[in-house]
Formats: sequence, structure tokens, C-alpha cells
Amino acid sequence: QTVRWHIELQPWASPTPSLNYEASRFLKYISTSQISCEHMNLNSLKGYSETTKKPWSICLDERFSLIHRIRSKKCRLYSLGLGNDDNQFELSMAISGCEVHRFDPSIKSAHIQEGRHLWYHRLSIDWRDPNPAIAAHKLHSNTKKLGTVLNEFGHQKIDVLKADVESAEWKILENLILEDVVEQIGQLVFEVHIHWPGFEVSGNDSTVVRYWYSLLRELELKDFRLFHTYKDLSKPQMFLKKEAFNASSCYTLSWVNTRWK
Repeated sequence: QTVRWHIELQPWASPTPSLNYEASRFLKYISTSQISCEHMNLNSLKGYSETTKKPWSICLDERFSLIHRIRSKKCRLYSLGLGNDDNQFELSMAISGCEVHRFDPSIKSAHIQEGRHLWYHRLSIDWRDPNPAIAAHKLHSNTKKLGTVLNEFGHQKIDVLKADVESAEWKILENLILEDVVEQIGQLVFEVHIHWPGFEVSGNDSTVVRYWYSLLRELELKDFRLFHTYKDLSKPQMFLKKEAFNASSCYTLSWVNTRWK
């Protein structure tokens, strides 16, 4: 298998590059469900009443593996965050018997276990592994790619990958696609930020939006289907630093890998 260095960019949305066309295609894409999901939160399981502050929607329909893996206490959640206090979703998943790993560089010690099913790791998931020559001298050498962490932890699969990484999500997603790590994941719940291009994403505005769109189309080519979109109206209504296109600066998108049965 050849190593890919770049994702395949989709053709421009219009004959000549245009931000208006790129933005409308992208926004339509992220707000259109590709597959229906009837049961999307843990309240559909017995004994749940609490709701999470944010709709981290997962698909618990019988035709997908997650609900069965929760019932048999075999599910695994990886949560990528940056100093975020809202861990209600992680706690709910741990209570339901899932093995939950939360990665956050702001955690006080390297690994903390809370309860039977919940672990906190002082690690930042990144799109590159640290350069060993530099890492030894840096305080922040606790950054690793997700594929590296999976190998180190001996985990073959993640049932749910939740990411709220404040604009690092585009490059992390690109890395998961390029290294085929995404195929080891059953469902993705990503907060995406569109008020600026994101870390290490370059190019003019129309180029950036085409890149975002191309990334999400790559997920579709790998049999991921978008089943839920949450438009966060509490955040500034910005699209690439402009108040335009009736867009929020932040969306939470949920996909299910339809290859996972």
C-alpha cells in the first residue's frame, strides 16, 4: 500500500474559483444528513435522564455496532480535548460500561484513572509525531498522532472518536485519512471551527473551503455517513472572519462508519 501525502482535492465548485460557490457547497454539505439515525443519545438507553450540555450525538440504531457493543460492555471511546470542563458525555459513556480515554494536555499527571472505565491522559493528539531530536528539549513533547497512541495502547479499534480541539481538527482529520486510521473508528463526533482556516491550513479563502470540503468527501469515500449536524448559535456567527453565509463559527458533526456492522 502506497503512503499518501495529500488528500485528493475535489474539483472547484464553479468554473473559476469563487468563495461564494465554495462556501455554499460546503455549508450545504455539512447541513445535509446522508443517513438517518433514530436513536442519537444515551437517554434512549435504560436508566438515563441527564442530558449533555452539548449534543455529542452518537448513533445507537440497532443496525450499527455501537449499541450492541455498549450492551456487551465492549465499547471504547477516545475523547480529544483541550482543557474543556464539559465531560458529561464521557462520564455517561463510562457509566454505560464503555472504556473511555480522554486525552488532554492540561491534565495534571500523565495518566489518571477515575472509576472503573474512565482514564485521563496528559497527551495532545496531533497530526504529526514529535521530532525525537527536538522533543527531548521541549516541555510539550507529549503530543502524538492517534495511530501512534493506538499502537502504544494496543488498541485495534475505537467505537467513538470525539474531538473538540479548537481548530486542530482539520489537520488531525487529514492525518487519520492519510494513514487509514479512520478505518479503525466506528463513529466520529467532531466539533469543526470555520471562523478561520485552522492550524497549518494555508491558502486563500476559496482554497481553504475547497480543502475542508475535500476532507469531508474523503470520509464519505471511506463509507462514513453524516447523520447529525448541530449548528452552535451561542458562538460568533462567522465564516472565515466574515459575517457571511448565515454560518456559525462552530458546528458539531457526527458520522457513522457504515462498514462497521
